[in-house]
Amino acid sequence: MEPVTAHDGSAEHRQQVMRWRKLERARLLAVRMSVGADLRLQWSKSLVALVADSADLADRTVSFYWPFRGEPDLRPLAAIVLARGGRCALPVVVEKGKPLEFWSWQPGDALAPGVWNIPIPIIRDTVIPDIVLSPVVGFDADRYRLGYGGGFFDRTLAAMAASPLVIGVGYDLARMDTIHPLPHDIAMSLIVTESGVRPIPAGRQNG
Repeated sequence: MEPVTAHDGSAEHRQQVMRWRKLERARLLAVRMSVGADLRLQWSKSLVALVADSADLADRTVSFYWPFRGEPDLRPLAAIVLARGGRCALPVVVEKGKPLEFWSWQPGDALAPGVWNIPIPIIRDTVIPDIVLSPVVGFDADRYRLGYGGGFFDRTLAAMAASPLVIGVGYDLARMDTIHPLPHDIAMSLIVTESGVRPIPAGRQNG
């Protein structure tokens, strides 16, 4: 794998990081997909319980995601959010290169295929989430997220007037030493894996 040798913020550095991330993304996705469905389901159940215990879900609007490519399935958490007086939403790609929108959703609602055939609500009822559940391909100790490379996560958070609580959701196998963060990368508030919660370090706030 090509190392990241430039660290001066130059165009060469950015290009090296992006090439490195592409290779790491493919590697981590292959590792994730090699895990059996039964074990992923077991890990997902642990994640649901950990998020329910670690986040204040009462009367909050929570953005979920529709799992694909072996991502943790946190949809059962929606019933807990609703029981605590909260609302649920799904992120929607309305235009490539633009921030995501969050459309109101709850289990049982009619859905239609969206971009990449990921299901989205058929009714556009936009909401502003207090909590965003963000699946990760990889993550590091500084709470930076490696995603799929489309930039939707950072672009969306940068466009929001108020910063939500962003919970990165993934498996322990997604842990990395570093993602080699670039200026546009935004750290998550906390990370939850099947083995536990990694909270905001003392004295630090999410950017």
